[in-house]
Amino acid sequence: MKFDNRKALRVRMDHRQPVNLMGSDGTWRRSCVLLDISDTGAKVEVEGTLDVLQAKEFFLLLSSTGLAYRRCELVWIDGTTAGLHFILANRKGRHKAPDAQPSAQQKPAASK
Repeated sequence: MKFDNRKALRVRMDHRQPVNLMGSDGTWRRSCVLLDISDTGAKVEVEGTLDVLQAKEFFLLLSSTGLAYRRCELVWIDGTTAGLHFILANRKGRHKAPDAQPSAQQKPAASK
């Protein structure tokens, strides 16, 4: 569903979806509720103090084990609600991970 004149389609959560925010160095963690999410960002309701969100980058942990996550930055805060933007690997001089498959020009190594 597209709403709020956004470029990316956002999915609103019908049920309380618990997630966590965690500092990129792992020194802090905040419990949150995911309100909506898209390919480019998310809106969360933060439990506890918001002062740690002033960090330049942090992680949105989408699973309880931390295996599903997105690197993000704070866009806005309104009370206990925060808007997050996902940071892509190829943004700001960061390079995209190389493809796992060899290109057409590369030949596989001969087996002995």
